Amino acid sequence: MRLPLSVLWFASLALLALGGCRREEIRTYTVKKEAAATPIAGAPTAAGADAAMRNTAVTTAEGPGLAWAAPDHWKTGPEKAMRKATYLVPGDNGAQGAELAVTAFPGDVGGPLANVNRWRGQLSLPALAESELATALTHLDVGGLHIDYVELAAAGTPPTRRVLGALVPHAGATWFFKLDGPDAVVAREKSAFLSFLQSLRPVD
Repeated sequence: MRLPLSVLWFASLALLALGGCRREEIRTYTVKKEAAATPIAGAPTAAGADAAMRNTAVTTAEGPGLAWAAPDHWKTGPEKAMRKATYLVPGDNGAQGAELAVTAFPGDVGGPLANVNRWRGQLSLPALAESELATALTHLDVGGLHIDYVELAAAGTPPTRRVLGALVPHAGATWFFKLDGPDAVVAREKSAFLSFLQSLRPVD
């Protein structure tokens, strides 16, 4: 039996409507991004040392640590990757302040010369030779800790930026204490920074 054209037309519309009501089920998956290895920032001296320091992923030190007493006017800063602590040092009358970064890495991380030259590179200062390192470092003995301290100022008169840095070997790792900021602020904080270093002590 031949169906009327009107019946076929309504049947076609019904089929189209059923097809349009179907929706493909969408599933969303959240994939945790793998943490990228973080290289040590900064530019050491020689090209080979520079590549080794910037392109080698490092792991922060674990195990026995250090404790200290920070000056009251240093404010605890936000947590940052690879840091043990951050302190913010206010500037004068709302001007830019300085920042103290505390980090620790296994081993000697290239040794004092490579690390001092890394800080010098960040200030666009020329690299030191091995024979010049002894005159650049001040050695401090604090309890059982042997601390190498360096003071660096960027080129220029007056310099715009200054760094006070300390390297502290402890329990198979090297701890770094770096106060970095405007020249006037960091120079003003020198005595506070040295007192901070004198307060360092090992903890289990």
